[in-house]
Amino acid sequence: MSSIKKLAGQTMWYGVSSIAARFINYLLTPFLTYTASVSVPDFGNMGLIYSFIPIFNILFTYGFETAYFRFSSKEENKKTIYSTASLSILVSTILFTLLLWANQNAIAIATGLQDLPQLVQISIFIIAVDALSVIPFARLRQQGRPKMYAFLKVSGICLNMFLVWFFIAYCPTHTGQALVKAIYNPTTNPIVYVLLANLAQSIFTLLLLSKELLAINFRFDTRLWKEMMIYSLPLLIAGFGGVINETLDRQMLRWWLPGEELFRKEQVGIYNACYKLSILITLFVTAFKMGAEPFFFKQAEGDNPQRVYARVMKFFVITISFMFLVVMLFMPIWKRFIGPRYWEGLSVVPILLLANMFLGIYYNLSIWYKLGHKTIAGTWITLIGACITILINFIFIPHFSYMACAWATFCCYGSMMVISFVWGQKEYRIPYAWRKLVAYMVIVVMLFFIHKGITYFYAASWFSLIIGCLLLAMFAWFILLVERKEFQKMPVIGKFIK
Repeated sequence: MSSIKKLAGQTMWYGVSSIAARFINYLLTPFLTYTASVSVPDFGNMGLIYSFIPIFNILFTYGFETAYFRFSSKEENKKTIYSTASLSILVSTILFTLLLWANQNAIAIATGLQDLPQLVQISIFIIAVDALSVIPFARLRQQGRPKMYAFLKVSGICLNMFLVWFFIAYCPTHTGQALVKAIYNPTTNPIVYVLLANLAQSIFTLLLLSKELLAINFRFDTRLWKEMMIYSLPLLIAGFGGVINETLDRQMLRWWLPGEELFRKEQVGIYNACYKLSILITLFVTAFKMGAEPFFFKQAEGDNPQRVYARVMKFFVITISFMFLVVMLFMPIWKRFIGPRYWEGLSVVPILLLANMFLGIYYNLSIWYKLGHKTIAGTWITLIGACITILINFIFIPHFSYMACAWATFCCYGSMMVISFVWGQKEYRIPYAWRKLVAYMVIVVMLFFIHKGITYFYAASWFSLIIGCLLLAMFAWFILLVERKEFQKMPVIGKFIK
């Protein structure tokens, strides 16, 4: 239990900081969707550019973060692995940045941003700076320093939030000031300033990592580098498949939806905003992944790690099941997170929440091929998911718009979860209580439909919230009853359970 408690603590710290890692724009969503100067098509452009950035984040880092965790546990690699990985990322980042810069026009056309080339240019620099930060941050995680990790990330968040407020809210109303005149142009699209704030955050965070950067001793181990490349290249392919599954649906929606360009970008903006309402599970899954990856590798060196993995999965599924209910039973509150202009897309939220639950379970299951140096299995699983995503979106987007994107995400992650479980149990058996965990997820979906059915006849917000509280309390009581023995082992909860 102590090891799981440690993982929970690290997940909490990574949860605070993971907002900045991939979901910084979530914190900006209420501000931007309620701001009159940011139109729905503008928010669509933001969704398009942030679907472009993760694709090249994968290319620039080529799976070296996971490879660093895998090989740093070996004693013979400890003196050279940090410098070897850092120098590899540095050289490749310079080469990839030059390549992207030379092809920025083609990228702008592919993403539908040819009228806003500045977005592509700024994004290239964001990708490059973020890539240079990957191994230093991995070092903090590998050393078990989540508080420092969180401090650095949250510092960047604060700068980002301030700059977005400064450019979007302050500057338009203070154009007469000398400072504002020098750095702000009222005719520039506001999303350009959102990306400039993101770039400033990336640079600032890299500067805060100066101590970690100075720890690079410029010792390059060619043998180790080759082993890491062999291990990580399948992860690169899997990463591309993962990005297709996670973010490319915005681009697909723009490509394949009939209608004028403005209408298509509006639909992207609505879908992009409603996707943010899966924030609770998405951020937890991301935070868990950050804490679990080094944790799982360390547990592999102990006795009976399979039992630990199974217990982690149980607590993980219970947690995300509660999160699903917290979002869906209290939607009258959560929908205020985005502006009313975007509420017509709220029907995608439960589908996306379930999809992200499947993704989190898949991350848990993926330990079997990472420990067994069978990362090619992860590549195949992710590519199957990518094919499902592309096929469903291609067939159904012209008829069902962003609803097709949501169901494609659901089917993709659900398929990956099932395939990984079946395949993994044959290669590296872990005693998951899978029947019980499936039952928990089915129950929360049933509670959601019960809530939806009751509130259909009386839709007042206060009534919806009361019913939501009752159903959530019922599920909590049920879990405490079923998992009584597990919770009795916990010092904080156990003393209340006899």
